[in-house]
Amino acid sequence: MRPAQPGLSPAAFNLLQRSIYSVSRYANNKIKDFAMRNRLIGGGSIRKLWIGEAAKYREHLLRLDPESRRNRFGGAVSDDFVRDFARLTFGLDTVVHGFFVDGVLRGVGELRPLDAADEAEAAFSIEADWQSHGVGSALLERTILAARNRGIKLLHMSCLAHNRRMQQLARKFDAELTFDFGSVVGEVEAPFPTPMSVWREALEDTHGFATAVLDAQSRFLRRSYSLRG
Repeated sequence: MRPAQPGLSPAAFNLLQRSIYSVSRYANNKIKDFAMRNRLIGGGSIRKLWIGEAAKYREHLLRLDPESRRNRFGGAVSDDFVRDFARLTFGLDTVVHGFFVDGVLRGVGELRPLDAADEAEAAFSIEADWQSHGVGSALLERTILAARNRGIKLLHMSCLAHNRRMQQLARKFDAELTFDFGSVVGEVEAPFPTPMSVWREALEDTHGFATAVLDAQSRFLRRSYSLRG
């Protein structure tokens, strides 16, 4: 029989051991679930964008087809507008999640704080070939989690009246939709933060950072190999 630790009875020590084991097993299961949920169409994954990745965000927006660009910005905008928008995004306390396939950014979910301290705007852009494959739902789930952990209670989602995909996405998360002058505004209530929700976002950030580093190394090695060849 293992000796009890100082200050603990044998029963208390055994209970502590079982508790640590249970927490460890729960965390491992959550990590496995997270990895499974993180894998999307084409082997893609979702992670946060960092401030040094503004160029990836800009190139993604410029690749959007005309309809997807109109849906993202609520109307036709020029390439110069898109470049300026991308450049300013990372200086506005915006939380940006990206959907990556082979290191290329193919979809984005943005969380932008509004003047009201507990309200924010959510916006999404997904390149045509990756639409209707669950990417929007995964991005919105991450966006709601980020909003929840920042004390945001109400999330606003605006889209054009003909943008059925966005409306279906909002309804999937129990949004209240309001139709007004050719546009639709959806409001999603974010639940209160909990230690588990904060832990989940931290885990996803750690996984996302590791994925970004490994992807950068992989692309560097591929370039080096092609130059040698």
